[in-house]
Amino acid sequence: MNQKLTPATALMLLVPPLLWAGNAIVGRLVHDMVPPIMLNFLRWVIALLILLPLGQSIFRRGSGLWEARKTLAVLGLLGIGLYNALQYLALQSSTPINVTLVAASMPVWMLLIGRLFFSSPVSRRQVGGALLSVAGVLLVLSRGDWQQLLSLRLVPGDIFMIFATISWSLYSWLLTRSTGLAQLKQSWAHFLLAQVVYGTVWSGAFAAGEWAVTGRSIAWSPALLAALAYVAIGPAIIAFRCWGAGVQRVGPSIASFFNNLTPLFAAVMSSAFLGELPHGYHGIAFALIVGGILLSSRK
Repeated sequence: MNQKLTPATALMLLVPPLLWAGNAIVGRLVHDMVPPIMLNFLRWVIALLILLPLGQSIFRRGSGLWEARKTLAVLGLLGIGLYNALQYLALQSSTPINVTLVAASMPVWMLLIGRLFFSSPVSRRQVGGALLSVAGVLLVLSRGDWQQLLSLRLVPGDIFMIFATISWSLYSWLLTRSTGLAQLKQSWAHFLLAQVVYGTVWSGAFAAGEWAVTGRSIAWSPALLAALAYVAIGPAIIAFRCWGAGVQRVGPSIASFFNNLTPLFAAVMSSAFLGELPHGYHGIAFALIVGGILLSSRK
């Protein structure tokens, strides 16, 4: 049963969007250095090597790694093999504002998928919270001028991001509704490593297909190595750990609203890199997004 949203859980769910905002910026910065799907593969290979000392006992017989292979293979496909690969792929042809706008629809997808496939009821408060939260995101993306939204045009990258958002929504619901994972969930490192093992196989297969089709090579540099270290440790290990724990506590529907803080954090980071001070609409947007979170999480 989902618990009440506590300050500790809220703080835990603030970490992923903060790190994912940095992930979007880094992914855009290195898109000329490494193919997008290869970037996702390298990211998870590094994460796998980091997690091995913490959860190597899952490779012993009876740990659940093989017994729950079907469920773990699906989780690895949705959360590791597809989500970020599609996001990095989207950044190749779409603008950051379009990608962020599409990702802002996650609370809506989360509620819809929960209702259709997991028989989860949708309350008026959750719908109202979703509208408030999305309004806050739109305010950030329009920079306080709603007319800017009228100039947006969909490109192939936006379609990739739609599929990425749906993939992450399914992944989040399966985290709470999948059976046969109780033994692995006793340790966060074991559970995450089990997903990464299967997810790395998926991402490796996709990267091999990308190389066979495009033949693009990697432009190695210290900047790329630093970027790989960040996306493997922060948005991968730390963010996945916090997201998984947060979803287990309050459920995917409420947790999804925290995802809409990602574009706000990205806007603040961009302002910091560009030397620009935050504007008044950033504060209003923050209030709208937090209002959506509080409204949707009320019992």
